[in-house]
Amino acid sequence: MESSRYESARRRRTEIMAALRRAGFLSVVDLSAQLGVSQMTVRRDLRQLAESNEVLLVHGGVSLPPGGVAGPGYATRAQSHAEAKLAIGRTAAGLVRPGDTIGIDSGTTAAEVAHALPAEFDGCVVTHSVPVLAHMLSRPRARVIGIGGELLHDNQAMVGFAALDLTRRLRIRTLFLGASAVDERGIYVRSEIELSAKHALMEIADEIVLVVDASKLTSTAPVQVSELDRIDTLVVDAALPGPLAAAVRRNGIRVVTV
Repeated sequence: MESSRYESARRRRTEIMAALRRAGFLSVVDLSAQLGVSQMTVRRDLRQLAESNEVLLVHGGVSLPPGGVAGPGYATRAQSHAEAKLAIGRTAAGLVRPGDTIGIDSGTTAAEVAHALPAEFDGCVVTHSVPVLAHMLSRPRARVIGIGGELLHDNQAMVGFAALDLTRRLRIRTLFLGASAVDERGIYVRSEIELSAKHALMEIADEIVLVVDASKLTSTAPVQVSELDRIDTLVVDAALPGPLAAAVRRNGIRVVTV
C-alpha cells in the first residue's frame, strides 16, 4: 500500500512538471482538476517539488524557477520575425503624441514601441516589462512608472495582483498590448499568470492598440485575455485571415498594416 501511494505521488509530480514546462504557471485549482485529486494533495506535491528546487511556489499556484524551460525564451522570441516587429513598433509609436501617458505591455513586439519612441519624448510610460524599463533609462526626458509584482522570467515582466493596487490610481491614454495569438474570438496568451497585469492596464486605458506580427494570426494559445470588442486599433504586418477580418470589421476596429 505504501509503495502504491509513493508511485502515485511520483506520477503526479511527473505530470505536474510536464504541464508546467508547457504553461510556465499552473494554479492549484487547475492542477487539482487535471490530476483528479484534492487541492491539499496538490499543495503537498508542490511543496515537495519546491524543496528540491524544481518549482517556485507563488500565490495561488506554482511557476518554473529561474532557468526553467517554459516554451521559447524571451531572447529567442525577440529574434523571431524581428524585422516585422521593428516595423510594427515604429508604426505604433507614430500614434503617440508629445506629452502622452501611455502603457506598454510585456512581450517582444510591445517592447519595440518603446524602442521607437523619439529621444525627445517627454510623456509618461507605464509598464511592467523589464526590457522596457531598462530601455527607458535612455529616455531621461520621459517619466516612467514601473508596475511591481513577481518576476516572470520567461516574459521578463512583473506580474501578479500587485499591479492592481498601483494601476487603479492611474490613467493612460493609449495601451500598446501584446498577445501570443489572435483569432475571431479574441486575443490569447500562454499562461493565466499574465492576465492580472494585462487586465489592470486595459482597465485604465482610454484606447487599446493591439500590436502583433503575422505569426500570431495563425498561432494558438490557451488563455483568453479578452474578446475583440476591447480593442480599438490593430497594428499588424500582414492581411488578416477571412474570419478574423470579418470579426475586426464587425467590432469597428481600425487596422493599420505596416
